[in-house]
Amino acid sequence: MTTNPIDGSLWLTNAVQPERKTGNQILGKDDFLKILLAQLENQDPLNPMEDKDFIAQMASFSSLEQMMNIANLMQQWMQASSRDALLRYSEWIGKTVHWQDGETMMSAVVQSVMQKDGQVTIGLDNGTTIAADAVVKVEQKG
Repeated sequence: MTTNPIDGSLWLTNAVQPERKTGNQILGKDDFLKILLAQLENQDPLNPMEDKDFIAQMASFSSLEQMMNIANLMQQWMQASSRDALLRYSEWIGKTVHWQDGETMMSAVVQSVMQKDGQVTIGLDNGTTIAADAVVKVEQKG
C-alpha cells in the first residue's frame, strides 16, 4: 500500500494569514453606528440587549462624536493660527531685526515675510532669508 505524503505547505502552521484591509484604518462615527445597528438587528429576541449596555454604547458614541468635533475645531484653529502668524510678522516689514549667527549678532531690515509649510521666513534687505523664530530683537528703523 502506498501513501501520499502531505505537502508541507498545507500544514496549519505554514498557512498564510489573510491580511485584513479596510478602506480607512480609523473607525468613525458612521462605522460605530453601523456596528450598533447590526448589533440591534441581530440580537436574540428572547434575550435582548440590556438597557445599561445600550446606554453605555450610546454614551460611547456621544463621546466619539464630541471628540471628532473637537478634532475638527482644533484643525480649524491651527489653520487660522498659521494664517494669523503671517499677518503678525508682516508688521516687521521696514523694521530692523537682530539675530544670532554663531557668535556674531547680525541685523538687517525686513523686506518681506513668507510662509511655507507652516514656517514663517523673513526676507531681508541684504538678500538673506532667516526663520522668524531666529529673531531676538525687533526695532524701528531709525
